[in-house]
Amino acid sequence: MGEEKHISTEELAKHNSAEDVWISIQGKVYDVTTWLKDHPGGDLPLLNLAGQDVTDAFVAYHPGTAWQHLHRFYIGRLDDYKVSEVSKDYRRLVSEFSKLGLFENKGHGVFIAFVTMVVLMSISIYGVIWSKNPWVHLACGGLMGFTWIQSGWIGHDSGHYQVMTNKAFNRFVQVLTGNCLAGISIGWWKRNHNAHHIACNSLQLDPDLQHMPLFVVSSDFFNSLTSYYYERKMNFDAVSRFFVSYQHWTFYPVMCFARVNLFAQSVLLLISNKKVPNRVQEILGIFVFWVWYPVLVSFLPNWGERLMFVVASFSVTGIQHVQFCLNHFSASVYVGKPSGNDWFEKQTEGTLDIACPVWMDWFHGGLQFQVEHHLFPRLPRCNLRKIAPVVRDLCKKHNLPYNSVPFWEANVLTIGTLRAAALQARDLANPVPKNLVWEAVNTHG
Repeated sequence: MGEEKHISTEELAKHNSAEDVWISIQGKVYDVTTWLKDHPGGDLPLLNLAGQDVTDAFVAYHPGTAWQHLHRFYIGRLDDYKVSEVSKDYRRLVSEFSKLGLFENKGHGVFIAFVTMVVLMSISIYGVIWSKNPWVHLACGGLMGFTWIQSGWIGHDSGHYQVMTNKAFNRFVQVLTGNCLAGISIGWWKRNHNAHHIACNSLQLDPDLQHMPLFVVSSDFFNSLTSYYYERKMNFDAVSRFFVSYQHWTFYPVMCFARVNLFAQSVLLLISNKKVPNRVQEILGIFVFWVWYPVLVSFLPNWGERLMFVVASFSVTGIQHVQFCLNHFSASVYVGKPSGNDWFEKQTEGTLDIACPVWMDWFHGGLQFQVEHHLFPRLPRCNLRKIAPVVRDLCKKHNLPYNSVPFWEANVLTIGTLRAAALQARDLANPVPKNLVWEAVNTHG
C-alpha cells in the first residue's frame, strides 16, 4: 500500500472547475470529476461547492447508505481539516434524528395529499363536463388550482426522498404528479430546487431569486450580475428598471400566472443539450398534460368560460408561488458561491419560517418550516414542526437568526423588500439603505 497523500485547504480550493472537481468530507478528499455526469442530484451541487469541505451538505442530503460509495473517489487526507462548533452540533442532530427514525417516518401526509388531489381533480372534471352553470365552472377552475398545489407538495416530497416503497414507484409518482398532472418537468424541478438549496439566497447561483426583468430583491442586481444557473448575464437595462420600479405593485398579479414560467422552463430544459435523466419519459409526461388539460377546457361552452377556468386555475395555484417567495425574498442575500464551512449559517440566514397554528399546516403544506426544511431536506414535512424547537434552541445557542413571523407579516416584509429595491431602481443616485427591511426581519428573530 502506497503512502497516503496529504492535501492542504489551498490545494483543495484549486480544484473547482467542471473539468477538475475535488471535495472534502470529514477530512477525506475525493476527486468526483467523473461522477459529475452521474450524480443523482445533478452536477450543480458539486460544482457550486467544488474545492471545499462539503461535509454538512453531504450529511444533509445523503442517507447512511451513500457513505459506502465514497471510497471509489478517495485520493487523500485534508491536512488542516477543522469542524466548527455549529457544524458539530448540526451533525449530532442529524445523527439523533436518524436514530429516532424521523427520516423514515413519513406519516400519512403523502397519502392524504394524494387522496385530496384525486378528489379535487375528480370534482373539477365532473363539474366541467356535467354542469351548465358558469359559477360551477369558475369553482371547478379553482379546484383544479388546488389540485396542482397538492401535486406540488407530493412532487416536492418525492424529489427529496422516496414517498413510495421503491425507486421505480417513486419515479412514477414524480412523473405522474409533476409532468402528467401539472405540466412541470420533475427533472427541471430537481435541477432548480437542488441549486436553490445548496446556494440558498446567493444572487448569482440561486435560481429562485433570479427573476429579472420582473423582480429583484437587492440593489446588487443593478450591477448586472452573472447567473451561473442560467449561464448568462442578468442585464439591468431600461426595461428591467421599468418593471422593477413597480414590482411591489405587480408582485401578486404576476404570481397569479407564475406557472407559465414553470411551463416554459420545463420545455427549455427538455429541449436543451443538458443531461436530463429519462428525457423521453419526461417529454411524454409533459405531452400527456398538454393533451388532457386543453381537452378538459374544450368541454366548456364558450371562450369566455374557458378563459375564466384557466385564469382561476392559474390564480389559485399562485398562492403556492407566493408562499415560496415569502420564505426567502425578505431574508439575507449574498453575492458569489456558497461556502461549505458556513453551510448551516447560510441556510438559517437566508430563510424565513411562517408561524401558524397546527390546524393551518394544510394551507402551507407543512413547508412553512423552511428553516427546518433547508437544514434537514430529507426530513418528511410531517416531522418539521416536531423538530422546530430543537432548531430554534440551536440557533439561539450559536447566536444565529431564527426568523419566524406570521403569514400576514411575511407578506408585509416581502412587499417591503420589493418596494425598497423599487425605490432604489427609480433613483439609483440616492439609494434606500440596503439592509432596511432585513433589519426589520431581525427584530422578530
